[in-house]
Formats: sequence, structure tokens, C-alpha cells
Amino acid sequence: MMPQTEKLKDKTNEELLALYQESGELTVKQELVMRYLYIVKTIAAQMRGVYAGSLQMEDIINEGVIAIMKGIDRYDPERDNKFETFISRRIRGMIIDLVRKNDWMPRDFRKQVRLIEETRIALGGDPTDEEIAQSMGMDVKKYKKLQRMSVIMNVLSLDMLVDDEEEHQSLQLSSKDMSSQPEKAFLMEESRQVLAEAVSSLKEKEQMVISLYYVEELNMGQIAEILGVSEPRISQIHSSAIRRLKAYMSDYR
Repeated sequence: MMPQTEKLKDKTNEELLALYQESGELTVKQELVMRYLYIVKTIAAQMRGVYAGSLQMEDIINEGVIAIMKGIDRYDPERDNKFETFISRRIRGMIIDLVRKNDWMPRDFRKQVRLIEETRIALGGDPTDEEIAQSMGMDVKKYKKLQRMSVIMNVLSLDMLVDDEEEHQSLQLSSKDMSSQPEKAFLMEESRQVLAEAVSSLKEKEQMVISLYYVEELNMGQIAEILGVSEPRISQIHSSAIRRLKAYMSDYR
């Protein structure tokens, strides 16, 4: 018998996932999609800078709903840990795939980003965007576009790094009672502390940019106004902070 909608609303998300895997009922799936729709909307807003100019938020949300529906079918609680983490990563990946299909990212993107970093080091000090672009024989607009893409990819890489760390630790906790394996619980908490230490090790402006961007959820333009510098400069500070954090966390792991 098809589950009654009113009865479904009294169940937790975990109970609904288990019920759907057992029954495969469409009404259960629809209820789950509605409950997890907020994840799509949140990520679509956070990653607006990734797809702005090539896609609309409505397109992202529509594709995100499809990703949730597919994710519900493919989710394995024994292998994939929390569904929220599982589907969030799939949605982020979906957005990047959509952006790539719209030819937003050049094929030699990573090669060009490496060349920018090599040029920055070769020039020494704190070269301006114009100086780096001129040294590379590149149009300044193209250079700034590459910089924006680099910032976005660094953000995604850091997100994945933290997600991987949490998932790796969580998968080792076979017991639901973390107190039964205190050393594993300690390692999970320790990784969070190390990330906090990594942020503390950043320069003052880097800490401020990271805080304003991730905690206050301001965009680069708003942060630039607050700190009284150009938006490209904020992007440079942000990129530098992300590189330091990734290096710090990689050394810890």
C-alpha cells in the first residue's frame, strides 16, 4: 500500500531514506526531494560566482532537483556516510560539470594558472595584475578572468579537502556511539582544531578575508569595499590564504 503523505511528514529524513530503499515508493521520494531542496538552493547561492554569466540560478536549482532524485536512488548509507554530505558533493560537482559544458573554463586552465604563479614568483614582491599580464603577454581582462576562475577552483578544492577529511574520519567510526571509540572521535575533533590553527597561522588580512567570505558570506566586491582595496587584490589575498590552508592541512594529513 502506498504510504500516506501525512504519515511521511512525521518521519525523520533517515527513516524516509530507509523506507524508500525498502519500498521504492514515489511519494516517499518526493517527500525526500522537498526536504533536501534547501541544500540545492544554499549551494546555488554560494556558488553563484561560478556560473554567473553562463547559467541562471533557476537552471542550477532545476538540475539540482534532478541530482537529488538520482542521489536518493544511488545512496548507500553503509558506504556514503551522511546523505547531506553525499548529495552536497554531487551538487557541487554537477554545477562544475554544467559550467564546463558551457565552455566557461578553458581546456588549458590549469596550465595557465601555473604559468601565472610562476610569473608572480619570477617578478618578486607583490606585482600588480597589469605587471603580471604584461610579463605573460596576456590581455589584462583574460588574466583577471583566469584569476577569478582560480579563486573559485581553490574554494572548491578546500571544500573537498575538508569534506574528505571529515568523511575519512567518519567512515572509520563503525559504531554509532562515538564514545565507544574515543581515539577515533578525538581524531575527528583534532582535524577541526588543526583547520582552526591553520586559519590562525594566516596573515591578518588573509584571516579577515577568509572570515568575511566564509563566515559573513560576503562577496569579493563587498569585502573590497570594507578593506578599501580593489576586488582583484581581494582575490589575490584569498588565493594566497587558500594555498596556505591547503598546504597546512596536507602536512597534517
